[in-house]
Amino acid sequence: MYFPYLRGKQFELLALRELVENNLISKEVIIPIIEPLKPTSTLLKTLECFNEQDMNIGFITNPMVGNFEEERDKLSTKNLEHLNKLMSNSSIINAHIMNKNSLHEIRMLEVSKKQLITIFNSKEVNHLATFNTILIETKPIFSLIPDDSAFRRGVNTNKILFADKFEKKDRNSDYCGIDDEFFSSDHKFFSDEGYKGFSDYSVIGSDFKEKGFAPYAVVIHIVYFDKENNLRVKHFVSDSNDDITDPAGKFSEALRKLIEWSDNVDIDTYGLKQFRKYYEDKKYPGLGTVKKVSVMHHLELMNQYLLQHRGENSDML
Repeated sequence: MYFPYLRGKQFELLALRELVENNLISKEVIIPIIEPLKPTSTLLKTLECFNEQDMNIGFITNPMVGNFEEERDKLSTKNLEHLNKLMSNSSIINAHIMNKNSLHEIRMLEVSKKQLITIFNSKEVNHLATFNTILIETKPIFSLIPDDSAFRRGVNTNKILFADKFEKKDRNSDYCGIDDEFFSSDHKFFSDEGYKGFSDYSVIGSDFKEKGFAPYAVVIHIVYFDKENNLRVKHFVSDSNDDITDPAGKFSEALRKLIEWSDNVDIDTYGLKQFRKYYEDKKYPGLGTVKKVSVMHHLELMNQYLLQHRGENSDML
């Protein structure tokens, strides 16, 4: 089982919604987890989509980034009731980032009425004994843990391996000369190592910035499987990177490299088809959409792999 962990930015949410609307991910092998930033209309429509399609999604009720709780308190009565109604649906799974106040916070969620996913931060290792008491009481269906021996030994319930697999550079131009690198092999070995699944931040990474900035370079991140079924990531970088002008031209340069590569690989995803359409139509969709389509490609490709290999190991379901 794969648990892609995404922040509730507009284009991450749109990626999830479009995947579900086009039946490109299956609840049998993928449960996305979102850490909401604000109770936006995009967030509400995404939750509606998962409800309507009977797809599971983890919703973090105590987000550590953004200002979701503050903005939720400002909602109109109508919108707040709508959000609460969506959250009561069984397809929306409560997710909780563990902390020293977790016992009280989880009890407030009335977890007995819903399933629970717990998420562990490596900085909280000193609270493991307390956390285990909480796990015994709340019985989460899954627990996302860091790749750390203390957590592997200390958490015993349906462990999910949680790691940031994306080597994020400070600047897009820093990917020049690094066109291909290893991403992950967790999908191959998680079960052998005692996990029920694995989780990562897709091709975005764990770093959180509220707002982006105009880049000198445009880069498109595309994952693929090598001959040993390891997941690798290609970085297609623009060439004219001396200033921030002409992002459309920079995108065209990066996109041309992606299309030349995709012509020689056997990969069929909705995301790659979208990039090819932008190439053929000579269209620049904006950097947010570029990120959206890259995430869609990653999740669909992982969905294809897990569905193809699920019969090899019953622990995957």
